[in-house]
Amino acid sequence: MLRISKLTDYGTVILACLAAQREQRLWTAAEVSERTQLGQATVSKLLKKMQRGGLVVSTRGSRGGYRLALPATEITAAHIVDALEGPFAITECSSEHSSCSIEANCRVGKAWQRVNVAIHHALSEISLAQLAGVERGPAVTAPVPLARVTNE
Repeated sequence: MLRISKLTDYGTVILACLAAQREQRLWTAAEVSERTQLGQATVSKLLKKMQRGGLVVSTRGSRGGYRLALPATEITAAHIVDALEGPFAITECSSEHSSCSIEANCRVGKAWQRVNVAIHHALSEISLAQLAGVERGPAVTAPVPLARVTNE
C-alpha cells in the first residue's frame, strides 16, 4: 500500500496548524505542540526538518519561533512530501538517481514512471491552504483516472 510516513503526516498537521492561524506571528514549538497535541520533541524535530526543506522559517531568541516560509496557497502537498521524505519516487527507477540493476531490461519501468508522474502531479495540485481547510479547492467527487494523466 502506498502511504506517506507518520512523520510526514504529522508534519502536514503542523503546517496546517500554522496555516490556520489568523494571527501572523511566530509560534514556538511548545505552542504548536499544544495546539496539535503532538509531542514537543516530535514537533521540534519536524520544524527543524521543514526549515531545512524551505517550508518554514525560524527566528532565534526569546521572541523567536516559526512561521510558514510562503503563503499556504503556494505550498503544495508535493513540496511537503519532498521536504520530509525526499524526492517522490514510487519505484527505484522513478527516482532521479536510479540505481536499479535491471533497468536496462525492465518492461514495466516506463509504466511505473508514468504512475510516479501522475501521483506527483496530483500532489502538486493540492495546496497547504486546501489541506488546512482555509481555502476551498476544486471539489473532488471521484478519483482522477490515471489514464487521463499518464497517457500524455
